[in-house]
Amino acid sequence: MIGLINRAPDTSGDIGLLMKQALEKLAFLPFGLVVDQWRWQVFSGAVTPERYNAAWWELRERYQGVRAPSVRGEDFFDPGAKYHVPSNTPYARYFLASVLQFQFHRALAKTAGCTTPLYRCSIYGSAEAGQRLNAALAMGASQPWPEALEALTGQKQMDATAIADYFAPLKVWLDEQNAGQNIGW
Repeated sequence: MIGLINRAPDTSGDIGLLMKQALEKLAFLPFGLVVDQWRWQVFSGAVTPERYNAAWWELRERYQGVRAPSVRGEDFFDPGAKYHVPSNTPYARYFLASVLQFQFHRALAKTAGCTTPLYRCSIYGSAEAGQRLNAALAMGASQPWPEALEALTGQKQMDATAIADYFAPLKVWLDEQNAGQNIGW
């Protein structure tokens, strides 16, 4: 405890907080995938210049469930509105970082001995969690990334289930709210 508050706030506002975080973090994941899916298809030749815009919107609908706000022909270049496309900057790093941040948090919370729901866990003041984080960071680029991942999480593979663990209370609430509704596109 660093003395800013005497006790953790009650849980009455947690669903709103989790919803806000989900709209920021989870809604990004399909878009993060779309940007590089489109780039990879262009680089491989699977998508030719005559279909750049159509392919972009097909991916957006498939992964995000969104359509163009109006008819968008090939005289438009909507993918170019994302800076990373014309600058030829890979976007996978943001997608992967979004997954890894939850995997890191879950592993460090476990190391810290946190027993509250994952979204309420703090590693503040845990020497053990700090040592584990330091061991991974100290490797820098001297080791392959799976070695650093293992030093931090105990796993050599990325694991997106930490996202589901983090947002589990929101999922339960959403399932209750949406019972009987047709979900999806």
